[in-house]
Amino acid sequence: MKTTAHQPLLFNSISELHRALGLPKPLHPLISLVDYSNIKADTADLERGMLFNFYKISYKKNFSGKIKYGQTYYDFDEGGLSFVSPNQLISGGDNEGDYSGYTLLVHPDFIRTFPLGAKIKDYGFFSYSVAEALFLSEKEKEVIIGLFRNISMELESAIDLISQEVVVSQLELLLNYSKRFYNRQFITRKAASSDLLLKAEQLLDSYFHAEKPLLNGLPSVREIAEELNVSSHYLSDMLRSLTGHNTQQHIHNRLIDKAKDLLSTTNLTVAEVAYKLGFEHPQSFNKLFKSKAKVSPLEFRQSFN
Repeated sequence: MKTTAHQPLLFNSISELHRALGLPKPLHPLISLVDYSNIKADTADLERGMLFNFYKISYKKNFSGKIKYGQTYYDFDEGGLSFVSPNQLISGGDNEGDYSGYTLLVHPDFIRTFPLGAKIKDYGFFSYSVAEALFLSEKEKEVIIGLFRNISMELESAIDLISQEVVVSQLELLLNYSKRFYNRQFITRKAASSDLLLKAEQLLDSYFHAEKPLLNGLPSVREIAEELNVSSHYLSDMLRSLTGHNTQQHIHNRLIDKAKDLLSTTNLTVAEVAYKLGFEHPQSFNKLFKSKAKVSPLEFRQSFN
């Protein structure tokens, strides 16, 4: 564990985190399931923030209060499931001593030789913020707790090649169920999701109407997400669940709509339209436009003559 007075605590190993939480040495150096009720240490020092060199999947039974989605707060009473990837900062508000539940800690080396080692990067919720936790129904809680128990039983036995395969398969099953449950959450929390969708569309319309692309270039996914106060991955996954398109595709769709307006109502050349929309090179604009509209910008303009 490395730190300075003004930096978050850095945990290079699962053993280091165990020591900081006042827990016994982990049964396996690369994976551990922590029961929050066993944490006895004073965790006040952790409030400066933490960085891990391993994955962290936490189920917290008493994770209740108000959560902010975009500009709106929503009440919830359920427990929450949250995900942290290596080198992702956990702020001081995510205090390890405030909840009952479980945390599964997995070092990348534990899954490196398995297909999950590469596939785990495809689970976008590892990049969500704590405010975008997964809130589970009673039946979903039973599924998740059952998987934690299966992993715990394997870890309490001597880890060999077969038991490692079993644990990795249980971990992948947990992630796949989490993906399914997040899709359900986007639907059941449709008011919050629809509100974000509307704000995203208004933000893009305002961006192109104000001719910001001419000065600042094309809007990025990160910029749009920051304006909406959500993480980039959460916004893209939410939009995809509602519309079938992620944030980048929404940006491109709005851009093409604006391009069609300019091509059909002004005398700007195709190159001038490209520069006005934030493209450094007209060729890039032509390629994107044709991929979306199935005709080139010039052919689109000529169709109005």
